[in-house]
Amino acid sequence: MKLLISREIRQRALQTAALAGAVIVGVLHGPAICAEKSAPASPPGFDYWQPDWMVRELWGPGRLPKGMMARLLRHTTYIHSGVAQEYDGARSTVAPGPESTAAGGKLYAKHCASCHGTNGMGNGDAGRALTPSPALLAYMIRRPISVDEYLLWTISEGGKQFDTDMPAFKDKLEREDIWRIVAYMRAGFPATGPTPPAGNGD
Repeated sequence: MKLLISREIRQRALQTAALAGAVIVGVLHGPAICAEKSAPASPPGFDYWQPDWMVRELWGPGRLPKGMMARLLRHTTYIHSGVAQEYDGARSTVAPGPESTAAGGKLYAKHCASCHGTNGMGNGDAGRALTPSPALLAYMIRRPISVDEYLLWTISEGGKQFDTDMPAFKDKLEREDIWRIVAYMRAGFPATGPTPPAGNGD
């Protein structure tokens, strides 16, 4: 009887240990497995966990750089005050697809790449001289704040109100063209053909 009880206890202990091990493996590896299935492929050399602006503009309590202050001010303004009435609730009128992406890519190459870089990593030649540095669009476009009305407002109005050199495009581009650029960014900045010579951007 005593032997039988100890066998049952041992079996239950082994089952409990096996179950606990399975739970630990699931907790440790489950999120990584889900992330691998759901996250889109990153561009070569792109590190979402350590983007360039974290290296270029190290910051902490009491020493927030101008570039980070400008970005936080834009985001905070949007979160607390929203956008001007003309952009409120705006939704893209351009359907995603190869045609929109190609058209958006041409517009992006002409008006945006000189500062924001061909891959949206803020490494365009003209952008290297700017303070604050151009936004990392490839990183930002994946964040929850990048809804249509926010992007339209940002591109249309530029950065004057936040003391950045981002030009306003509301008088330079038709709204449909801005939506095409947004479609191109959402597609992941794919190569769409030869890049125009430097200096064509605004």
